[in-house]
Amino acid sequence: MQLTISLLQLLPETDKQRLLAKSDHYCELAKNHCADIALFPEMWSNGYSIKGTEEELRKQALSLHSSYIGHFQKLAHALDLAIAITFLEKHNPQPQNSMVLIDRHGRIVLHYSKIHTCDFGDEAKLDPGDTFHVCELDCAAGTVKVGSMICYDREFPESARILMLQGSEVILVPNACPMEINRLSQLRARAYENMCAIATCNYPAGNINCNGHSTIFDGVAYPQDPDDHSYSRDMKILESDEQEGIYTATIDLFQLRRYRRSEVQGNAYRRPEKYHLLIDQTIKPPFVRSDRRA
Repeated sequence: MQLTISLLQLLPETDKQRLLAKSDHYCELAKNHCADIALFPEMWSNGYSIKGTEEELRKQALSLHSSYIGHFQKLAHALDLAIAITFLEKHNPQPQNSMVLIDRHGRIVLHYSKIHTCDFGDEAKLDPGDTFHVCELDCAAGTVKVGSMICYDREFPESARILMLQGSEVILVPNACPMEINRLSQLRARAYENMCAIATCNYPAGNINCNGHSTIFDGVAYPQDPDDHSYSRDMKILESDEQEGIYTATIDLFQLRRYRRSEVQGNAYRRPEKYHLLIDQTIKPPFVRSDRRA
């Protein structure tokens, strides 16, 4: 099975109608590129603008049942295209940084709110999500198990690990930050250690402090072709430049699934009974920022 993902590395619009018109245009382009999924960058509804007061942010926040989400449900159905759309979501007491994956029939199949909010900055004004989720996405060629992380989530190995343990084959990562060698290496590591494809969509240069470099890693680190005698292969099948645009690549899910059955990463040789320290909150860790909120 082949899964094609278009990364919509776009500059946002402050006007709602222009934002939706631009979204429509690029989703149509994704369909023309034979994409199964169109992925937007983080908090597309307001261009990741969280500089205002808490009250101003609450006014910007949108319901899961808003016309904004409804617009993308209709668009996904009309284009026969799954759309991963992001937004500042209404939540009590504070909004959340959220993504919904809408399938090609217009149904919401995944709803995730960012767990690792950047509480050292403006995201301290947002509420974190509660849990990671995985869904089965119906595509034209078959079904694929999909999960999501949002930006800073990728810096915690536990995020991708939990998604892998829930069966995720592909992780969608809306993003809004400078993608430099270390952050790109984190994504590569998450794909490698979980034998999981990871698609990340960032904003291009020109929005906040972003710089493009959206990527897709297919999760297959070692050749599966018996005639290929090279020791390893590059899992990175796409990396954009800094410019605004649509970037598309195809993941070979047949290859990924075969690789998972034969290789040693992921859940093959884990020893979870030894990892109690990860969840033991009675043990004081060696370093925690003193200004961390509860």
